[in-house]
Amino acid sequence: MANEAICIETPTKFARYTVADGTGIAIGTILALTDPNTAVAHSADAEEFAGIAWEEKTASDGIVEITAAIDGIWDIKDGGGTCSVGDVLCLDNTPNTFRPSIAGDLLTGTTFGKALEAAGASEVIRVRVGSII
Repeated sequence: MANEAICIETPTKFARYTVADGTGIAIGTILALTDPNTAVAHSADAEEFAGIAWEEKTASDGIVEITAAIDGIWDIKDGGGTCSVGDVLCLDNTPNTFRPSIAGDLLTGTTFGKALEAAGASEVIRVRVGSII
């Protein structure tokens, strides 16, 4: 996987999710939530944010759970558009990237953080994960 999030300020909140045994997930991979309480590597626009992989998951290692950080400050890559300081963000269609949220994202709860810097196309910026205030 590419563009993994880089931790800048250590998170204080974590969640534990089920993962498929045959799945490999790198530390810093942004995770999406699927049913039932299962995390997968983020890959589509406006997926439900589950957290950021806090540990390595090797494919077919017999482990079927992963710990995910659900707050903290992270360097994350813009998905190709732009954003301003303070924009509320959601997951973009490219793995491990974001885009500014639109009204529908706020209504469906697919937001995951707030931009702490302005971003040009495909730029890496600091994001406060887990908070939109």
